[in-house]
Amino acid sequence: MTEPIEEPLDRADDTPRWWLGRLGPMLQGLRRVLVWSLLAVALVFLAWGLIYRWVNPPITFYMMQERARLGEIQYKWVDIEQVAPMLRRAVVAAEDANFCTHWGIDSAAVRQALREGALRGGSTISQQTIKNAFLWPGRNWLRKAVEALLTPYIEMVWSKRRLLEIYLNIAEFDTGVFGIEAAAWHHFGVAAKDLNRVQAGRLAVVLPDPKGRSAIRPNQDTKKRAASVIAGADMIRKDGRAECFED
Repeated sequence: MTEPIEEPLDRADDTPRWWLGRLGPMLQGLRRVLVWSLLAVALVFLAWGLIYRWVNPPITFYMMQERARLGEIQYKWVDIEQVAPMLRRAVVAAEDANFCTHWGIDSAAVRQALREGALRGGSTISQQTIKNAFLWPGRNWLRKAVEALLTPYIEMVWSKRRLLEIYLNIAEFDTGVFGIEAAAWHHFGVAAKDLNRVQAGRLAVVLPDPKGRSAIRPNQDTKKRAASVIAGADMIRKDGRAECFED
């Protein structure tokens, strides 16, 4: 009697089926991990932003990077009441004249920046504060996307005055010089509350390029920019665009 011949198993066909059977649960597990990870990151940022409504930032990622590179930095916190009103207005006039009227993102400025192909040009003071306080340095679209998501939330939980206070205290005014109090002493040998109009204008115009512009030894272009900023500071005071942060 002839025994039936067993057909060999088709391993090539079985292997894909075996993997397909496990691939679904694996993808579901990865999806759950990703979702929970994103939620955890979001909750961290939400709590972090709420804490900074009352607690002053002790340091930022960029400050840590510069301290590692330079060995030391200059940084001293000062409350906004101890900052010369002219300096506050000058910085807003130079960086974001519509600071008091927008919700964190200036749509007109963003459209202009996109037309000109600029990555930084559309940033408001609110966005720059969020970048400096919470995010990593550098210019890339991922950081801009996170910044854009955080901005409306921070605008809701902080006042405009608090936004400007934090911005003035963590912005870089020279290589390794952070915050307006350290900058005032570093550049002019006075406290932030004692800055005059010319000093305020010059400090405001170095903000976009603190390593390339000098408030102490300004060139002709910097002097012209400072004069324009001083005029802009007077204008926003007259037309009410400084009301959200004035005393």
